Amino acid sequence: MSAEPSSGAHQIPTRGVHPNANDVRDPSLRTWLMIPWILAVPFYLTTLSAQTDQRIPRQISDPVGAIQGIVRSASGLGLGGTRVNLNATNGGTAVTTYTTGDGVFRILNLPPGSYSLTASRDGFEASSPVSLILRSSEVLGVEIALIALPTPEKSIPAAPDPISIYRDYPITQLPPDGVPFLPPISQNLPPADQVFTPVPDRWQYRYPDYRRYGEPDGKGGDVPFTPSFWYDPFNKNKFKGDEPILPKLLGQQTFLNLTFASDTFTTGHRLPTTSNLGSADPNSEQFFGRFGQFFLSQNFSFGADLFHGDTSYRPFDWRIKFTPEVNVSYLKVRENGIVNADVRQGTTRLAAHAGLQEAFVEAKLRSLSNTFDFVSARAGIQSFSSDFRGFIFSDQEPGLRIFGNLDANRLQYNLAYFAMLEKDTNSGLNTFQYRGRQVYIANVYRQDFLKPGYTIQASVHYDKDDATLHYDDNHFLVRPSAIGIARPHAVRSYYYGLTGDGHFGRINVTHAFYQVLGHDTLNPIAGRATDTNAQMAAAELSMDRDWYRLRVAAFYASGDSHPRDGTARGFDSILDNTTFAGGIFSFWNREGLRLTGSGVGLVQGNSLLADLRSSKLQGQANFVNPGLMLYNAGADFELTPRLRTVLNFSTVQFQHTEPLQLLLFQPGLKRGVGADSGVGVIYRPAVSENIVVTGGFNLFRPFGGFRGIYSTSNLVSGFVNVRTQF
Repeated sequence: MSAEPSSGAHQIPTRGVHPNANDVRDPSLRTWLMIPWILAVPFYLTTLSAQTDQRIPRQISDPVGAIQGIVRSASGLGLGGTRVNLNATNGGTAVTTYTTGDGVFRILNLPPGSYSLTASRDGFEASSPVSLILRSSEVLGVEIALIALPTPEKSIPAAPDPISIYRDYPITQLPPDGVPFLPPISQNLPPADQVFTPVPDRWQYRYPDYRRYGEPDGKGGDVPFTPSFWYDPFNKNKFKGDEPILPKLLGQQTFLNLTFASDTFTTGHRLPTTSNLGSADPNSEQFFGRFGQFFLSQNFSFGADLFHGDTSYRPFDWRIKFTPEVNVSYLKVRENGIVNADVRQGTTRLAAHAGLQEAFVEAKLRSLSNTFDFVSARAGIQSFSSDFRGFIFSDQEPGLRIFGNLDANRLQYNLAYFAMLEKDTNSGLNTFQYRGRQVYIANVYRQDFLKPGYTIQASVHYDKDDATLHYDDNHFLVRPSAIGIARPHAVRSYYYGLTGDGHFGRINVTHAFYQVLGHDTLNPIAGRATDTNAQMAAAELSMDRDWYRLRVAAFYASGDSHPRDGTARGFDSILDNTTFAGGIFSFWNREGLRLTGSGVGLVQGNSLLADLRSSKLQGQANFVNPGLMLYNAGADFELTPRLRTVLNFSTVQFQHTEPLQLLLFQPGLKRGVGADSGVGVIYRPAVSENIVVTGGFNLFRPFGGFRGIYSTSNLVSGFVNVRTQF
């Protein structure tokens, strides 16, 4: 057995016996002489393995090595173009190379042995020889510092062109062909105005026309820098906040972002509609009249956002935003008394309204750290959603909001006060009339709670809704509700909530819990003053698998089983805009269903709550209601970057039916409401949010409780929404 020697390794004899074993005649004596060598073999093998380099199994050790290093000046700058000489001490290998622009050199495929290395460069003293011992498969690192020779001031030539000053240095000695050369760096550098070209306005700098790929004729390829136009939202645009709007007047950090959006929503549905004395079809045998309805809504919004600060990362120093919005709507139904309380208005309605949806000023009060923690204040009409899914409050109202963050944006908070405006009945936009309602909100978010990627939020809401009398724009009574004792009453509600949103590994999680306490001076269904004690809970789990997402969800809103006692246990919101359990692709969530024979709705549009409220926008919260339990499953499929398909299915049931039985004088109502199934598509032809087409179709199959209130017929609904924005 033999072993390849390495530096300092012992040699194992090629035969496993003593060299003089042949001279020993006695076999027993020869055996005793072999014992020390046999015992020594494990020791030699252990020593050999310890001194041999570790290798991947079944790989042969590389018999050569390498030397790499850097040559610096006395100030620490890398010296490019330095000549490096490496010579073996035994007179064998000799290598010459030059450093790169940053002073780095590498010499590869060197046999093991002893070497001497020197470095030299014009204008610098040559280095002293450095002795090196290179082993097999080893990479040695070397760092050399050269001292500059004194250079007379007159040896530095004057540069005719500041840009080319380093190109025009006299070259006294050229390196061999193929070796990069960098001129020596003088200790007396030229002034900055001879090195750099000043640019008066960096925002107006003209980038060169450049194609990374493709032909110069413009066929294919990537074009990073393209000319901009005022109507182009995708490239550099002064009106989209890409450069200062008036640099001479407002400075280099004041930007303007103009937006224009068009939102077209159309829907057709088959909903139960009560036939009354003014029916359009008095001879109809159906108590609920004819079901068909068509609705078209067109919104145009114009936004101007003027702000001072950086375009990213840092919060605004100050900001002014103004967004008016115009709506035109058309409704066609098949029964009188729907478009207006006056049955003489017929079955169609064309309405228009202009509202101011945003008009606020914002200022940063103080910066708190170098990680952009801050405190800011915003006053005026502003958008605000108090939680992740809009369960309690989501609207555009005038108010004062103080907000900011801490701990490098891991902690965020809001303190907000809103004085609520009346809404236009047909468009939902703001009017300029105060409605006698105030909302106070405080919440705090903690990012990366428990694990990175999960955010938790705690919040408190206070809803102060005063006693007022109000008819909507179609002359229906909405405050108080036209049921029971229709007398103005005040509602005071306190919401305490804990919500979360994020992911744990591959599982996406959204959850919410709210407890509401308060007092109603005269609940119209209970017929007396009530104290509020109600709860809401929601949870959604989803998992992404490549191009699709699977999700399940559950929603619970407590109901009131004793509507005449002094405690109201049915949950209701302040002004919700819920995107949960399918959102717009859910029939129950999207459609508002009016309750027959009363002035209230079973459920409001864009809400999950069966709250028996006259109007979500203009009515008051009602905490004497049946409550709700909803179970949902769905899937989202990213078929292409432009096209997404959504499948959604839900089952709905009341928690308690006693408030409905009392209101409708109909005992024995069942809890089952129905099964809601839907399919939808989201199409983005420009692969951006500038043009989005959304459509969906739903089928609602009623269960016993719904059939006891309305009809046994299945309900259908379809919608198309086209949104474009610049």
